[in-house]
Amino acid sequence: MLDLELLKTLVCVVDEGSFTRAANRVHRTQSTVSQQVRKLEQSVGKTLLLRDRAGGNVSATEDGELMLVYARRLLAIAGEAEHVLLAPRAARVLRLGVPEDFDVSRLTVLLAGFAARHPDARLETISGMSAGLRDGLASGELDLALVKREPGDGPCLAAWPERLIWVGDRQRARDAAVVPLVLFPQGCIYRKRMIYALESAGRPWHIAYHSHSLAGVQAAVAAGLGVSLLPAFARLDSHGLLDAEDGFAAVPSTELAIVGDQRALSPVEQDLVAALKQAIGDATGDLAA
Repeated sequence: MLDLELLKTLVCVVDEGSFTRAANRVHRTQSTVSQQVRKLEQSVGKTLLLRDRAGGNVSATEDGELMLVYARRLLAIAGEAEHVLLAPRAARVLRLGVPEDFDVSRLTVLLAGFAARHPDARLETISGMSAGLRDGLASGELDLALVKREPGDGPCLAAWPERLIWVGDRQRARDAAVVPLVLFPQGCIYRKRMIYALESAGRPWHIAYHSHSLAGVQAAVAAGLGVSLLPAFARLDSHGLLDAEDGFAAVPSTELAIVGDQRALSPVEQDLVAALKQAIGDATGDLAA
């Protein structure tokens, strides 16, 4: 194997045309520079430099000229490799879609662990309705997404059942001739479940409050503005639990799924999926209990 330090010395001596000037340039003694050149010559079994004893000048032999071509190339490649490895690397951006009504605080601890394991990755969390998140995956705007959906609605990387419960003020809900609903936007699967259940039971209803965020819906229910349908984990202590005796029959569970292309996942994305599985899996007692 050729020693890069010896090649660097050879190039320096030829460029300077003198062992003395080369020694000054690399801050070494002339004897050290001469020894390095001789060591390189012994290594390749060729005389690489001619020394003018009278004038002290040095020139390359024919073999030396050939060696110089490769020496400069090898040194350039080594310098390039060092520059690339030492330069700050561009962050790998991972785009994760999360439903508007999802409690992101459940993920923060494990996502922080993911970030610590992958300092070169930058995680962007984008919230939206599940239908929009699916569109984002299809267009390549998202790498992974958590979506609320009907159970078994297409392939996924992991899925968990999500038990839904009616919440609101029990007395007001029983006395109301027209049920006041606190709803998420159009396209939300909880909204569809609520309206279908009340229509099937023949109960009139009206929209009392509308919010894109889980926190907004929770606050509206707590304030007594109306009734809503939420995943079990999202019920607050201030929410009354409504059941069939109050005129609100149980509704089928929905599903929380991690969606993405398993075949195209990079190792970093696979680790993110594992973190999501752990974060959501730890909460399945609340989701499905």
